[in-house]
Amino acid sequence: MAGDRRSIGQVLKILTEQFPDVSISKIRFLESEGLLSPDRAPSGYRRYSDADIERLRYILEVQKSHYLPLKVIREHLELMDQGLEPPKLDSPTPVEPEAAGPGSSDAHEVAEALTPRARAPRNPIRITRRELLRLSGLSDAALTELERHALVVPRRGTVYYGRDALTIAVAARKLAGYGMDARHLRAIKQAAEREAGLVDAAVNVTVRRGQNPRQVTQDVMQLILHAHAAILRQSITQ
Repeated sequence: MAGDRRSIGQVLKILTEQFPDVSISKIRFLESEGLLSPDRAPSGYRRYSDADIERLRYILEVQKSHYLPLKVIREHLELMDQGLEPPKLDSPTPVEPEAAGPGSSDAHEVAEALTPRARAPRNPIRITRRELLRLSGLSDAALTELERHALVVPRRGTVYYGRDALTIAVAARKLAGYGMDARHLRAIKQAAEREAGLVDAAVNVTVRRGQNPRQVTQDVMQLILHAHAAILRQSITQ
């Protein structure tokens, strides 16, 4: 019945308290990946059942607490669709307290990671190389190649990897399906290093005016990411 179905906006309100980072675009992305299949009203709008909401809650929870890639989550959902129990998950990897700073968004969701925005990650992570391989789905050889080009590196002064390393590893695995390897990602790294120089220059200028360097870094970084994405889209569509 229609009364048992909710709009995507209503679903967002239900889930926001438990998952503050959830967004309409994220819900739609999960649907595009085949993880959700809400009904459609005659008008074409999505209508979510209670089962759809619980399914979405499961996806968001294993992403948030266990950093599972979508491929693994899809396998879990397929088991659930067959009436089976999904594999039991280990306790979430402990996070290391650190000062919040500009960084990528959750790497378990590549689309979120590639969205042109810069914000402090809510839950910094610290994972071993073995965990990085498991979570990203990369082969050891592929990760070794990324490390050789200094595309994926441990967090400074440690042997552990953080959220950015996981983001890059997952993106690299997906880009490999389009014929892109570490050599192509190296060109992206070089462009990012040039953009980092622009951020540093902006921070140096504004700090002399008494502005907060951390906030300036985040603001300039976000603007550059927006400009970069728009210029890239413009270059491709022209």
